[in-house]
Amino acid sequence: MNLTSQLPLYEDMSLTGTPFLSTLILLSVVAVVLPLILWTRLQGPRALRAAGRMLMLAFAQGTAIALVFVLVNNENNLYDNWSDLLGTGNEVQQAANLGADGTGGVVPDRLPRVRQRFGEAGDGVRVSQLKGRVSGVNAEVYVWLPPQYGQPAYRHHRFRVVELLPGYPGSAKAWFGALSAQKQLEPLMRTGQVAPFILVAPRTNLLAGVDTGCANIPGTVNADSWLSIDVPKMVMDNFRAKPAPSGWAVAGYSAGAHCAVKLAVAHPDRYRAAVSLSGYNDPIGERTSLAAQSRALRAANNPYLLLRRRAVPPPIALYVSGQPHDGYEAGLALHSIAKAPTTVHVVFLPRSAGGHTAALWRPQVVPAFRWLTLEMGQAHVRGLAIPRSPSTAGSKHAALASGTASPTGAARRPRRPRPRW
Repeated sequence: MNLTSQLPLYEDMSLTGTPFLSTLILLSVVAVVLPLILWTRLQGPRALRAAGRMLMLAFAQGTAIALVFVLVNNENNLYDNWSDLLGTGNEVQQAANLGADGTGGVVPDRLPRVRQRFGEAGDGVRVSQLKGRVSGVNAEVYVWLPPQYGQPAYRHHRFRVVELLPGYPGSAKAWFGALSAQKQLEPLMRTGQVAPFILVAPRTNLLAGVDTGCANIPGTVNADSWLSIDVPKMVMDNFRAKPAPSGWAVAGYSAGAHCAVKLAVAHPDRYRAAVSLSGYNDPIGERTSLAAQSRALRAANNPYLLLRRRAVPPPIALYVSGQPHDGYEAGLALHSIAKAPTTVHVVFLPRSAGGHTAALWRPQVVPAFRWLTLEMGQAHVRGLAIPRSPSTAGSKHAALASGTASPTGAARRPRRPRPRW
């Protein structure tokens, strides 16, 4: 079956499209040239000439600001389209009360199999519009298949899956754009240094102007069920994927990192591992989060509290990297209460490694996936070398940013701050 039938992904003047960017570049050039030509040639009263010059300056400044914004947006994949930017989008068709397990009494494995139509999104990534049958969400999902997927030797092989979540605001394409996950991992998968994972990036920006916190909130959104039930069901229906929980992991950065850990802790029957890059435990870490709007919601969506309250520790593994006051303390808090079989691997990144941007998270993709390769039961992959020591102040910038720093500076590592939750 051909899974890649062509779909129109962007309109001609979409926010992230080439035509719009080209138009802005052209207008910016015109805005610079126009004053050079007309500044001294304007006719009429002094007030009219002054107004004309002010308009030319405003036009030049406006086009420059717009061009810079679009370049930054395209580089960091913050907003997908005009509705995301203007706060008019809504991917939620309904938000029924689905109960504590988020299924609404539905058994996902018993739902009829649905074949999705996929379009090409570039760089080997495909995209499909998914109507969530449990969550009531209707949104796009991006999928990238490892190089082994189409090889004859693997025609009966079921692949493990990593669900990739962006920050807020953030586009589902960010892991394939700003973080270049597939470009970094493909050569390592080909040479056996990283296990072949299917990468799945669903939309998480589901409501206008707010972060869903990956929570189920009856009457508003069922983001948890969208990510942990509907998206996995679609992947299992359309690709040779291993079933949950042994075949599934979830990874995210910033707000997506919070979601990744929360989903794994809340649903050990759906995920075996989670990767958190600069995340947080308390949903209040993202003040626009719907999960931060009340004490009850905060407690119900705080992975630290969820883990601490579990009578039986879940069989999950967590990878948490962060800088002081930006993810590191969250990892320490989780580590302090984790009991076997739960494991928490914390990577310390000093301030010198960079800030809360894609430049910090991009070089962490490879070490995180090496760790996933080991934790997901694929340690037989040849050439695998998993860093076991957290990064330290005695290492170079590149190593610090990637979390692969040597332990030579461990003695100089700052004392662990008191965990906050």
